[in-house]
Amino acid sequence: MAHAALASAADAIVAFDAESRVVAWNPAAERMFGWSAESVLGTSPRMIPEELAAEHHAVLERVRTGGPVSIATRRLRNDGKAIDVRADTSALRSESAAAGGSPEEDGTDPAGWVTVFHPVAREEAAHHHMAERARVVRRLNDVVADINADLDLPAVLDRIAASLTELTGADAGGFVLIEDDHLRLVSLTGLPESLRGRVADLPSSLVGELLRSRKTVMMASGDTRSFSDLIWSELDGLHTIALGVSNVQGRPYGALYALYSQRQVGHIELELIELLAGQAGVALANAMAYQEVVRQRVHERAVIDASSDGIAVLDAQGRVRKWNPAATELTEFTAADVLGKPPPFPIPGPGAPVTHQLDNGRWLEVLSAEIAETDERVVDFRDVTAAKALEEAKDLFLATASHELRTPITVVQGFASTLVQRWDKIDEPGRRAAVQTIAERAGALGRLVENLLLGSRAGTGGLTVNNGPFDLGKLLRGVTLPFQTFSELHTLFVDIPEDMPQAYGDVVATDIIVGQLLENAFKYSPEGGVITVRAQVEDEQVALFVEDEGIGIAPGDHERIFERFVQGEAGDRRRFGGIGLGLYIVQRLAAAQGGAVTARSREPSGTCMRFVLRIAPA
Repeated sequence: MAHAALASAADAIVAFDAESRVVAWNPAAERMFGWSAESVLGTSPRMIPEELAAEHHAVLERVRTGGPVSIATRRLRNDGKAIDVRADTSALRSESAAAGGSPEEDGTDPAGWVTVFHPVAREEAAHHHMAERARVVRRLNDVVADINADLDLPAVLDRIAASLTELTGADAGGFVLIEDDHLRLVSLTGLPESLRGRVADLPSSLVGELLRSRKTVMMASGDTRSFSDLIWSELDGLHTIALGVSNVQGRPYGALYALYSQRQVGHIELELIELLAGQAGVALANAMAYQEVVRQRVHERAVIDASSDGIAVLDAQGRVRKWNPAATELTEFTAADVLGKPPPFPIPGPGAPVTHQLDNGRWLEVLSAEIAETDERVVDFRDVTAAKALEEAKDLFLATASHELRTPITVVQGFASTLVQRWDKIDEPGRRAAVQTIAERAGALGRLVENLLLGSRAGTGGLTVNNGPFDLGKLLRGVTLPFQTFSELHTLFVDIPEDMPQAYGDVVATDIIVGQLLENAFKYSPEGGVITVRAQVEDEQVALFVEDEGIGIAPGDHERIFERFVQGEAGDRRRFGGIGLGLYIVQRLAAAQGGAVTARSREPSGTCMRFVLRIAPA
């Protein structure tokens, strides 16, 4: 009777054994699927679409543990066409098992299963399919909106992992980055936190298998392989893994893993994973692009903040929007002082720098460039006070040098012309006096030219000295002797100990230094007074002091007087003459010997110059 009922049933009825081989196939099944009973009995016909294999396995698992299952799905005919059906699946059990009670009670696995297929009208199938699609799209839109709500890359990765389990009902999940031939787990949910950062081999992984298949999604079941070698193996009861590849800029960037230990997997879950993996690629690309923009801005900010030039960014109205630390240092205006206001100096046109002096006396060279895309202007300004002072000093030097040269040349030329034109009319003493004057002026010219040459060589590092031990006391006595009668207004006092140790340096350079210091002492004490030259031993050095009672040094100029073309006050050149190279040469010659020269003011007036050299080794 059972066979008669099976043969006369209007619905297709198919029974399978535990190995998925057909054991019953009624005439209605022949009409629905196109296979005859003789051709399919004992075989496993290809009835299930590949994309629904996961769904089919999930149904069988539910039937084995929980009873009949009815779903709307699709199956393949013998000619390869897909048909929409409703499949009611129940467990197929032996008579002994059936007599023993329910499967939960007897603990036995079913001998197979039987499915009754009902044809589904096209309209009903389409309606069901569209409703399911709409539900999936709504859930996916919500999840994608949540993922894209953050642009921090680690946060996006964590959101993707969390959204995966929410969307697909997976028991756990994660995202792995593809790094050359390895995978690295960077986000996870439902798994121990200790797994984060775990590394696996790419070629032997499921991701590697998926990439080689050139597909974007796949599923692996514990029925066909072991998961013990995977980083996910810490999920108890793991039986199915579904994964999808996320591409960034057309290249595989990582993969989503959905892990199942309780819930079954169907084609809807696979489709969701595929869609989510694609959207994850978009979200990751956005986060990476944002990170790159942030990195570039941080880099630009670091460059701007580290720049020794002042840099300001102005808006379209010329108001300050950015003001770096160097700008504060140069102008003494803080960012709070200038933000939202025009800068404290004029803004030149693009490519046309201007020089401007601030109220604090500092000179700035200001340049600007326009940013057409934002209608902003970048202003760069630097301190050119020293260059401005040097330029002015050079101009004054040229004028002074011309004057210093013109005077002796004029005298030499005048006396020489007089001798040529009136030789016979001038007596012997007159001729000797004229020649003496020419010789003196020529000597002054020689000394001036020698100073110019020394200054030039000192500026290019071309000074050469021959350092060695020498008798500094003897040299000082010899150098000071001609100055004893240098001026009737001055008294020269020399204090040189008889037991002075030998110094280490250059005799000629030291002679020039001492001579220049004495000349300055006489020159800058025009009212006369006592000039003292004294020497003493200080630790491993010998120190020479040249002191006068003259005009002294203006506050703030104690180091500046050693620069080229500088001479205390600018007016001193007109008053005392000179080209401002003497002390510059003295400092360079002292340094070349391993020594040093410094200046300080005396009370109530005058200057003390201190020159030190090392004591020669014994």
